[in-house]
Amino acid sequence: MIEPSVDARHGRGDPCPNPEDRLSPTTPSVEVRQDWRQEEIREVHGLPLLDLVFRAAAVHRRCHASNEVQVCKLISIKTGACPEDCAYCSQSARYDTGIEPQRLMDKETVVDIARRAKENGVSRVCLGAAWREVRDGAQFDRVLDMVKDVTGLGIEVCCTLGLLTESQAQRLERAGLYAYNHNLDTSAEYYPTIITTRNYLDRLNTLQNVRKTNITVCCGGILGLGESVEDRISLLHTLATMRPHPESVPVNILSKVPGTPLAGQPDVPFDETLRVIATARIVMPKSVVRLSAGRARLSLAEQALCFLAGANSIFSSDTKSMLTRVVPSPDYDADRAMLDLLGLRMRPPFKDRAQTVACDGPRR
Repeated sequence: MIEPSVDARHGRGDPCPNPEDRLSPTTPSVEVRQDWRQEEIREVHGLPLLDLVFRAAAVHRRCHASNEVQVCKLISIKTGACPEDCAYCSQSARYDTGIEPQRLMDKETVVDIARRAKENGVSRVCLGAAWREVRDGAQFDRVLDMVKDVTGLGIEVCCTLGLLTESQAQRLERAGLYAYNHNLDTSAEYYPTIITTRNYLDRLNTLQNVRKTNITVCCGGILGLGESVEDRISLLHTLATMRPHPESVPVNILSKVPGTPLAGQPDVPFDETLRVIATARIVMPKSVVRLSAGRARLSLAEQALCFLAGANSIFSSDTKSMLTRVVPSPDYDADRAMLDLLGLRMRPPFKDRAQTVACDGPRR
């Protein structure tokens, strides 16, 4: 059995100055590590489920306000006609999914959607474009203007635009971008089974280009692609050995889109989702773990267990969908009612940007 990453010699008896943050004063400090071995992560992931959730909850309470959840909104600013062959994606031009391609949205429409989202408690807006890669030119200039104006509303802006060069990352930084999302999706070993139009190294290079700026990294994966448990552990190992860890780690559950090669995949059992969330919280204690696509499948009780195990962000929507209508999402009213019932509050923007060496005290 590996030694716990918490150190029982520290933090014992610390007063908790803000009881509303629900951080146990007896929870020991937590070390942020980038030297996890794959066998260590495998052992954490394989703990008895209740023990795993308990340990993850302890780490979560040491590093985060356990009654705060960040509510995010995805906006598809350019939909469909993507040349990539991602086997799960409704926006690939290679599959007949019923999604009609749409041009890049105008800035005023995007800002109006973001403003309404903010009024409903959203503190991060993610702008997604169905591009393989960013290309310099008029369209990228328009995206930069969107970033500037949505940031001006006082909310975090994340972009997911595909592959990105260093100079493009720098331009996004100058526009005020807070985060860039570029998911690895699955393990390096399983990746070629899902996508052939770009390789794993392409994705890692984009993340490295983002890290050359002050933009934070949002990077996670998808459960239910047909991957093995070992693939999930390998993905977690890749993320947990990044220096630094991604500030945000989305955990997506496959939304089975008719017309895509993965439309017939079996559902992911909830306990497997919970294991990944809890393991991610333990091995990346400072990261925000985002319960993302597929959350609409989960019951309120299942979502509550995810929050207990360390998930502290969700995506909500006024349209009951995420990027496209084939990926359902709970709406603002339903999510507000859920958070109220569970005694959770909506997290403000621009909180806990910097990661520290250890989680050794109450977080507010």
